[in-house]
Amino acid sequence: MNDRMDVAINKFRSRMTSYPPGMCPLVMYRTILQMSMNQSCGKCIPCRDGLVEAERILKTIIEGDAGIEALDKLKEVCEMISETADCAVGVVAANTVLDSLKEFPDEYESHIKNKRCVENVNQTVPCITLCPAHVDVPGYVALINKGDYAGAINIIRDRNPLPTACAMVCEHPCERKCRRSIIDHPINIRGLKKFAVDQITADKVKTPEPNVATGKKIAVVGGGPSGLTAAYFLSLMGHSVDIYDEHEKLGGMLRYGIPEYRLPKARLDEDITAILNAGDITVHTGTKIGRDVTVEELDEKFDAVYLGLGAQLGNRMPVANADCANVIPAADFLQAVARGEAPDLTGKRVALIGGGNVAMDAARTAVRLNAESVNVFTRKRDDYTALASEIESAMQEGVSFTTLLSFMHLEADKNNPGNISAVWLQPEYVAEYDSMGLVTTEHSITKYPYRFKCDYLILGVGQRCDVEVFDKAGIPTNRGRILADTACMIEGKEKFFSGGDCVTGPSTAINAIAAGQVAAHNIDEFLGYHHKLYCDSKAPTPMPNKCIPTGRAEIEERPPYERKKDFLHVEEQMTPEEALRESGRCLRCDYYGCGCMEGGRAPW
Repeated sequence: MNDRMDVAINKFRSRMTSYPPGMCPLVMYRTILQMSMNQSCGKCIPCRDGLVEAERILKTIIEGDAGIEALDKLKEVCEMISETADCAVGVVAANTVLDSLKEFPDEYESHIKNKRCVENVNQTVPCITLCPAHVDVPGYVALINKGDYAGAINIIRDRNPLPTACAMVCEHPCERKCRRSIIDHPINIRGLKKFAVDQITADKVKTPEPNVATGKKIAVVGGGPSGLTAAYFLSLMGHSVDIYDEHEKLGGMLRYGIPEYRLPKARLDEDITAILNAGDITVHTGTKIGRDVTVEELDEKFDAVYLGLGAQLGNRMPVANADCANVIPAADFLQAVARGEAPDLTGKRVALIGGGNVAMDAARTAVRLNAESVNVFTRKRDDYTALASEIESAMQEGVSFTTLLSFMHLEADKNNPGNISAVWLQPEYVAEYDSMGLVTTEHSITKYPYRFKCDYLILGVGQRCDVEVFDKAGIPTNRGRILADTACMIEGKEKFFSGGDCVTGPSTAINAIAAGQVAAHNIDEFLGYHHKLYCDSKAPTPMPNKCIPTGRAEIEERPPYERKKDFLHVEEQMTPEEALRESGRCLRCDYYGCGCMEGGRAPW
């Protein structure tokens, strides 16, 4: 009986986690409340009867049958339950509803006054909504299933001109709420995208014809994912684009921040070649703004300027000895390796502080540079923000991980003062969760500080942008970020736009791509146009899905003992049989379950 209950609970949990974006939050909170009611043992009145009353009030609000006084009544009932219930069932359920009153006051007010959800709250296709670039995921998955790989790449490029790079390194937020998880597991969306670009390279798939030339000239500063995306869409609109980048080659952090074993640069060049062939794009590499070209010259020469800088400067800790020769920020370390200036770590003990994707890239790169050992330290498990797959791969390759150690100071080498010889770390223990649901830690008074001897220290503690030149030119900045709104517009600088890492801080490639896409359309509007770009590829009409539970096809990696010795690409290709089965698992939420698409294409 218990086993059957566990199965039922797991299925219910999968349904909760796959709630699509746009769901009414009050409906979700009512579901949580009902689940708590079913857990009540019935021994205490606040939990047994109070939760029933709270659910009844919430139901009347959702259905539009309550007056404004219902909010005070709901709050009063839940506060009573929270303060007097005997166990966590009632306390947590009541506190959850009280939190909802603070987080969604507009929803409660709309249901009471207008008898409906807040305007524009409606179910959307999860994978499309959660993709920052809003790529038509069901469309290209369906084309892959039909064997039309060029068509799939064209649908991807309708929103994202870097299909190959994203197929290799995207964090695939599109999979988080895949409704397939109601049945078994999310679709392997990134894996299918990789299969498509493995079958036909992006530079072999013709890009759309550009619109008639407008005579307008736009400067794009930064040749990373954000700048390349903006240049691609602007050139298709008929504008002339000049890209300025300080590096020898385009790609930004995709080229200089992501190791070769994750993103082979020959594959990145396939995307870049396709972008540069799309329209009137001129490239100026080895050109640094402020040194070779001034901001004022850009202002005079161009009709609009897009600042798509990456966060390429690694942060150092503001402590003594942080500038020693054997201490280096993770971003600087990865760029040095990408430029062919890799340090010799043979036989050296490497320590790394940080738990993000950049830190994992640095740790795995250190392994490939023959380090004797690589040890990653973080204060808490929440600090591991890297993808679980990246952490697992690093472990397989021999990287050691230790948590509950906070940084104290660096110990200088007595025999070589220009280097450090050890890192001192303070043992911690876990404490309460904060308001964001993240665990906090406190210093342990029963454990002595921990001294870790190392020959090389990598600091994976974040990156920043080089915005000093733009700040001096009157571009508003704050703490190393350019101040721009969600439309990528800079207040007080009419023809200047900005997006990506230089606005948000270090983020993912797909977020930078999304910013470039938004900037391109808003620059087009600023110039007095309203160009619409059309995709020739169309998703096939879906067939009914029988919803039979089926295993998820994963991308296999080369054996750890083999891959950790070189910088060759670690991922194997998905087989045609795997891709056919995996793409066939898609439930086509663009037609079923979340509403129909407009003309077979995503309306956003």
